[in-house]
Amino acid sequence: MQIRETSIAGLVELTPRVFEDERGAFFVSFNVEAFQKAGLPTGFVQDNQSFSVKGVVRGLHFQNSPFAQGKLVRVIVGRVIDVAVDIRPESPTFGQYELFELDAKRCNMAYIPEGFAHGFAALEDSVFSYKCTNLYNKACEAGIIWNDPVLNIDWGIAHPIVSDKDKELPTFKSLFEKQLS
Repeated sequence: MQIRETSIAGLVELTPRVFEDERGAFFVSFNVEAFQKAGLPTGFVQDNQSFSVKGVVRGLHFQNSPFAQGKLVRVIVGRVIDVAVDIRPESPTFGQYELFELDAKRCNMAYIPEGFAHGFAALEDSVFSYKCTNLYNKACEAGIIWNDPVLNIDWGIAHPIVSDKDKELPTFKSLFEKQLS
């Protein structure tokens, strides 16, 4: 498995070796020894999966402590633009984000550590899967509005389909006003 570090500490892209022949393909999406060797967490406690039609934007979501989550994300079917925003106030990359094009054909994944807001845009009908390092907790859920003017993320979708809940999320500035001053 190739592991590519990004410009944001802790945020990595993983690309497994895919074995293909006339029958189809096989790859390892998680291996505890490879993750330990790379310094990545191995204690995933919840798996989630969603289906999104082309044009859907989901996010930007995160959970606050004590239920902050690290996520190993991948696309099983389709292709998405995946976005991870560093919301760790003490981080030198606070407020910066990274985009990944996750593609079922490439089988690539991203590991998003605790302290990041996360979202994705479906570039085609997509099945999205992610492993979490902590359980979902409604009282700790939070988010940043997908079209935040400070972050100015290019989702690659001209007219996104966004849930009412995600349209009502606060701005980055309103959540982190103290840190931005």
